[in-house]
Amino acid sequence: VGVHLLRGILGSIERPNWAVIMAGGRGERMRPLTDGTPKPMIRVAGRPILERLVLHYVGHGVRTVFLAVNYMRQVIQDHFEDGARFGCEIRYLEESRPLGTAGALSLLPELPRHPLLVTNGDLVTDFDVGGILSFHERQESVLTVGVREYRHTVPFGVLELDGGNVTSVREKPSLVCSASAGVYVLEPQLISRIRTNVEFAMPELIDDCLLRQEKVGGYSIHGDWIDVGRPSDLQLALGTA
Repeated sequence: VGVHLLRGILGSIERPNWAVIMAGGRGERMRPLTDGTPKPMIRVAGRPILERLVLHYVGHGVRTVFLAVNYMRQVIQDHFEDGARFGCEIRYLEESRPLGTAGALSLLPELPRHPLLVTNGDLVTDFDVGGILSFHERQESVLTVGVREYRHTVPFGVLELDGGNVTSVREKPSLVCSASAGVYVLEPQLISRIRTNVEFAMPELIDDCLLRQEKVGGYSIHGDWIDVGRPSDLQLALGTA
């Protein structure tokens, strides 16, 4: 009689990369669910969103995970402890105040020696960890952004005007754009550009790289991906999990 884990049977490449999951937000748009629970700890199919992310990384060979925590941090720390029962080492970046989507990276105890994976803590996703790391290496980028196709249908007829004259009309057109998926790969030297304990957003770091004419890659994320930012997103996640 024994227990066999699927990842042990199939095998996974152990990766030296660290992962940082941003889990410190208050989740105001998810109230009242977040009045007594941090948003990343909301359960989807019986498991907290944050736990799903941790196990996803572990299943792809990541063995060191940092959780950036602030709001109701003790709930998260009590659940994950040192990470041993999840198959990894979990360490905490404790924000004394909200630091945005990148500011907590300044709290890392040292610079990583390999490209750093960074993920928002409210994602229900099965993105390919190995795929984005390989893409990052092939592109020789300093920063890679996971992107998703976002489609919005305008519910009206859209007119093209030339002065006071209508030149064309499109009935309820769809606009398609590439949106950030909240998944990133960073070269270690970028961490030193983030000031300690100062609120800093990931788009600011991307803009800084572009101003320096450094290469920023865009990796298309396929498969399951839901940003649980609103109650309607949670219902969608519950229906697909």
